[in-house]
Amino acid sequence: MSQKFVIFTDLDGTLLNHEDYSFEDAKPSLEYIKKHDIPLIFTTSKTKDECEILQKQMNITAPFIVENGAAIYYPDGRVDQLGLQHHQIKNFMDRWIDEFKILSFSNMKIEDIMEYTLFSYEQAKVAKSRDFSEPFLIHDERRLTELEQLAEAEGMKILKGGRFYHCVGIKQDKGVAVQRTLKHYPNSICIGLGDNYNDVAMLKVVDIPVLIPHHEGKYIDFELENLIKAPYKGSLGWHEALKKILL
Repeated sequence: MSQKFVIFTDLDGTLLNHEDYSFEDAKPSLEYIKKHDIPLIFTTSKTKDECEILQKQMNITAPFIVENGAAIYYPDGRVDQLGLQHHQIKNFMDRWIDEFKILSFSNMKIEDIMEYTLFSYEQAKVAKSRDFSEPFLIHDERRLTELEQLAEAEGMKILKGGRFYHCVGIKQDKGVAVQRTLKHYPNSICIGLGDNYNDVAMLKVVDIPVLIPHHEGKYIDFELENLIKAPYKGSLGWHEALKKILL
């Protein structure tokens, strides 16, 4: 393999199946990536602790981007922060919880998170502990635009993920985080894989963007001239798309 590649990947609904969070079908590509020393960089809404657990499970040592572009963590301990601190975001969300009938991670019991995500108790506990973002559900999605305007006035924005909306700092951006990380991988061909609207910023800045069908088997409404659409959802689609690119 003469070309140098670096891979940025979303996790939930992309490398991990939406339904069971399994990456079993991706293992052949993961083995190929490890064998050829291709950096695999998680670019996800998940937290630092969640990413570290998954890196151990997959035997990966690489930087990773957390909470929708909030920060880049490097293996040597360096952190490049783009986002606001969690307490700032929580303070904003708490002020509007009653008005918009918001159900946020911070105000959910671990058992509630388990119910909505199908996480185990330990997975839900780790996911609840956030540094830079607040996942939430809103009772009436027609009022989301109002909440977005209020958030923007305070230097925040709302992103749509696979299961939850996410309130984040306005400078939090997967695309910007990818570009910052790429400075450490000069002359590499950059692949990006994602399945949802919070992945669009990442897909726009990579050399080879790959769109995975979301959990209902359909693609989000997004087009790019060089966009590759994976044939299947989840880890199987992830594997099949990378197999065609790398082999």
